[in-house]
Amino acid sequence: MSSAVAHISGGEKLPGLTGTVRFLPRCGGTLVTADINGLPDTDTGFFAFHIHEGGDCRGGGFPNTRGHYNPEAAGHPRHAGDLPPLLSAGGRAYCQILTDRFKVSDIIGRTVVIHGGPDDFKTQPSGNAGEKIACGVIRRA
Repeated sequence: MSSAVAHISGGEKLPGLTGTVRFLPRCGGTLVTADINGLPDTDTGFFAFHIHEGGDCRGGGFPNTRGHYNPEAAGHPRHAGDLPPLLSAGGRAYCQILTDRFKVSDIIGRTVVIHGGPDDFKTQPSGNAGEKIACGVIRRA
């Protein structure tokens, strides 16, 4: 059983946004632990948090991350890559999520994306979450 990690970096607008997202096989699923710093002030403090199909964080606005990881072609918010939002406390977010929507091996080489707004959990295909503000490629730990 292997684990994975994504080192998160903000885009050119938010170079101080950094963090780590770890993926560990646990309890018949995957334990996702996110520790993020440098989130911007917003009205709600919530930020959409997803696994995306693409495996490249290069380029302004992270264009190569493509859409949400969705191998079953499910509707939003039932994509395998749909995760609960991050909640900022003074620019920092920490959360742990247990999911059975993917195994660690399924997401190696994909990306973790943080969006500038909250996910509304209904708008198709991606929850009207706003621009991509941070990204990290998922690699074996």
